[in-house]
Parts: sequence; C-alpha cells; structure tokens
Amino acid sequence: MKKLAAAFVFTLLCINPVDAQTPYFQGKTIRIVVGYPAGSAHDIWARLIAPQLTKQIPGNPATVVQIMTGAGSMTAANYIYGVAKPDGLTLGVVNAGLYLEELQKKPEAHFDWPKFTWVGSATRTTPMLYMWAATPYKTIHDVRTASVPPKCGVTGTGNTGYFFPKLLELTIGAKFQLVTGYEGGSSIELAVERGEVQCRAFTIQVFFGREPFNTWRSKNQVRVLVYAGKNRDPRLPDTPLLSELMDQYKTPDVHRRLVKVMLGSGEFGAAPMFAAPGIPPEFRSPLSWRIVRHEVMYELTGAYIESKCYGKDSSRPLGMTMPVISNGVRDRSLVLF
Repeated sequence: MKKLAAAFVFTLLCINPVDAQTPYFQGKTIRIVVGYPAGSAHDIWARLIAPQLTKQIPGNPATVVQIMTGAGSMTAANYIYGVAKPDGLTLGVVNAGLYLEELQKKPEAHFDWPKFTWVGSATRTTPMLYMWAATPYKTIHDVRTASVPPKCGVTGTGNTGYFFPKLLELTIGAKFQLVTGYEGGSSIELAVERGEVQCRAFTIQVFFGREPFNTWRSKNQVRVLVYAGKNRDPRLPDTPLLSELMDQYKTPDVHRRLVKVMLGSGEFGAAPMFAAPGIPPEFRSPLSWRIVRHEVMYELTGAYIESKCYGKDSSRPLGMTMPVISNGVRDRSLVLF
C-alpha cells in the first residue's frame, strides 16, 4: 500500500505540475498581419519586433509576418477585428489614423477602435508634408497662391497622407489635389520620381528614418513645406510649423480644435499593434510591451532611441509608447472639441 501511495504521489508530482507550468504560447506561432506592403515602415517595424516576441514571451512562440494590404490598412484592421480569433496568436499592425474612419461612420470601417486588444506602438509621430524640389512650389505660401494645386499621392482616406493636406486647405487655404489608391508609401515615392505626383504627407520620423528620403535630402531633391507638432524640430530650422501658419493667417478657433482631433493619431504612435477584442488576460499579459524594454531596443538598433524622452533607467520601453485609450477615442475627441 505504501508503495502504491508513493507511486501515486510521484505521478502527481511528475505530470500535473508540468501541465500547469507549460506556457500558453509554447509550441504556437504568432502571426503579425501588416496592412502595408513589404518594405514599408509598418512592415519593417513588425519584422524588427517579431523575433523579440519570440525571444521574450514565455514559451518562445514562433512568429511570422503576413502582408495584407488594402484601403490604407483598413483591410487588415477589419480582419483582426472581425475574423481573427481572440487567442493572442494574430496581431495587426496598421495605420494609427484609422479611428477617424470609424468616427466618420465610414461603411468600410468594420471595427470599434477602443475595443481592440492593445499591445503597443512605436514612438509618437509628427505629421509633415514634403514637395519634390523640381516643382514651382518652393514654400507652402506658393501652394496657397497657385492656380493649379499640386498633386499628393495617398494610400487611403484614413491616414496622415489624406487628412493633413485637407487640414492645410481648411486652416490656411493651401489646396492640394489628392490622388488616392496607392498600395503603400514606396509606390507613392516612385510616382513622385516619375512626376505623376509632386508631394506626400506622412511623418517626420519616417522622412528622417529610411530611404529614399536620405538620398533625396542629400541631393536636395525634396523639401519639407510644413509640419505639425508642439515644438520645432532642429532638423527643419527653416520650415514653418502649422501652428505658426495658423497664427499668421488667423485660423478660427473651431478649426484649430479640429486640428487637435485629426492629428491626435500621432499619440497612438507610428504603427500601433493590437489583437482581436475579448482576449483573456492570461493570453494578453505576455504580449505587453513591458517585455520589450530598452535592452531589447539597444539590441535592435545599437543606439539610444528617444533617450531624451525616457532615459536609460526608465521603466518604460525606450522609444516605445502605450496608447492612451482608457476613456476611448470618442471620449478623447469630445474633450478636444
């Protein structure tokens, strides 16, 4: 009898603890769905983060990046919200401004932005608009007085490329002709070089972060006409801030408040990552960006990313930010209005 009891206890010790301690993600694959083409800033970000998720998440799941383009990343957002299972194994990386499509009740937006299971985001972004140098539009004031508006390439209607030029027209009278339907930023850049379009609005972070913009700047092939943000960027000493232009042209207060709402997507970061709604906490917690601390960012870049913002000893991930959605996007918009 004692031998039987001992065997039973041994069985409990050897089997049950193993089952209880096996990490949920062990032996599984996390799929990261990117709403923009291969080589885009969103794709690059996802591919940088993917191996770190494998390394840092308990159970070391495999990771794979899948491209799912369409409607300025809305196709990917709709897929994550309505098709992906709430099991933590499918993540999405999309445009931060898609919530504007929902706020405008666009029929194509099949999601409720605050209900996504938020994982994290890249660093906050600042909108800007560049112009190809070989055009007559040397300053934003030239655009205001032009008889023919310049053409700007756009992927969809729910991103900076679309609503920043619209805000410039509303607030300071600078008109642009928006050419939509491009698959991604690289397609727009090729169109700029071919002369199909002359301008594009996106973010300062991307403009100073990758090609072909580094080459364009070195050859003086492009100029920045205007950018938003609260503070001046030392890399653009001669470029006006939108706030300065609104003061100059006496923009009404109601339009200034609209600017705050429309440009609020920058607070979500350049490439927000989320999963389907309703993921249980035990599945959600290991995905938190708290696992990707500044040591990991050092490993990725070999440099101090956004060190002036967070500092080496900060408990927040360096160069990262969590989206503030505790009250939901709708509440935030109402406050800003």
